[in-house]
Amino acid sequence: MGRRFDIAIVGGGLAGGLAALAIRRAHPSLSLALFEAGDSFGGNHRWSWFESDLSQQGEALLAPFARTEWTGGNEVRFPAHRRVLTANYRSLDSRDFDRTLRRELPQEAQQLGSRVACLDASGIELATGERVEARTVIDCRDAGSSKHLTGGWQVFLGQHLRTASPHGIDRPVIMDATVRQHGAYRFVYLLPMGPDEIFVEDTYYADSAALDAPALRERIAAYAADKGWEATVLHEETGVLPVITGGDFAAYRASLKEPEVVLAGARGGFVHPLTSYTIPVAVENALAIADAAAFPRDELARLVDRRAHEHWRRTGFYRLLGKMLFEAAIPEERYRVFERFYRLGEPLIERFYAARSSALDKMRILSGKPPVPISRAVAALLGKGAPLVQEDRR
Repeated sequence: MGRRFDIAIVGGGLAGGLAALAIRRAHPSLSLALFEAGDSFGGNHRWSWFESDLSQQGEALLAPFARTEWTGGNEVRFPAHRRVLTANYRSLDSRDFDRTLRRELPQEAQQLGSRVACLDASGIELATGERVEARTVIDCRDAGSSKHLTGGWQVFLGQHLRTASPHGIDRPVIMDATVRQHGAYRFVYLLPMGPDEIFVEDTYYADSAALDAPALRERIAAYAADKGWEATVLHEETGVLPVITGGDFAAYRASLKEPEVVLAGARGGFVHPLTSYTIPVAVENALAIADAAAFPRDELARLVDRRAHEHWRRTGFYRLLGKMLFEAAIPEERYRVFERFYRLGEPLIERFYAARSSALDKMRILSGKPPVPISRAVAALLGKGAPLVQEDRR
């Protein structure tokens, strides 16, 4: 007789890992397995969030993870506007995410190097041919491109640098958009990890999913040189994330979903469509799944499906803004959209990143002189948008 678990989670990234931890805490008697194709949980990423993004329960879920915390606020830099904001910032490295899950989850739950070939409501089949039965299957695999969704791409390369002398950055710089734009909205993201260590990420809101790693490395080196930093690279990560501006969400979910399989994570549509900030959404969803983990699988699948559609409805405003960004703003001038946004009140900005903007927030963001040409804005609203089917070329 083959292996059997109460719950099998496929995909050991942020969503899958947090769901596994939350279920383990809420229902320690349930047998659980977290299947990850790679040799570590979380991949090679860094996730960040503002202190106010999480509920008390969310903070408790993340409490075991070692993370970097800053209490001196954060900063943004644009050609015509610079500002220091008071919100404190947090960041979690995937290597610390991996170490914590290995410590917190039972050994039998840690199914690393386990590529899943296919799955259904009653279990999974590994690439080795082994069949693993499960009462409930939760699909948290990575999101891919889809003809059912429209938008653009957030492309980035980040490096953890060690500088020969103190770098002088004392708070996170969320966006330094004073850099050359290169045909997209480009900004540099800075996280001071110590007096002589700093994480530098070169990020683009681009029409193409192409990632030219050598070019981005050169631009980071040039940025460091311009700051007077003599630096050594300690670690590097890259990413290509979809920025969703529209589409047929029901058709998208239907194209991926197996009957009675719980479809969650970014693959299930649980993302901030514009900023790609994932911690608040992933934490909230993990807690909701854990609360209902003992339900029959069809009930849990329906519950998460309803949550996905409600999340899509609630985040329509951000997709509208993304549509303006990609289809109305001239690529080299997309920074003006964010430059204007960062003149607004701090509570509004924090709610925006957490995807909790109020009706008044939305009115305030849309009021005043638009940062894009009116004719292009009208054309963008009437257009269908570019399908998210480009290949991720590295």
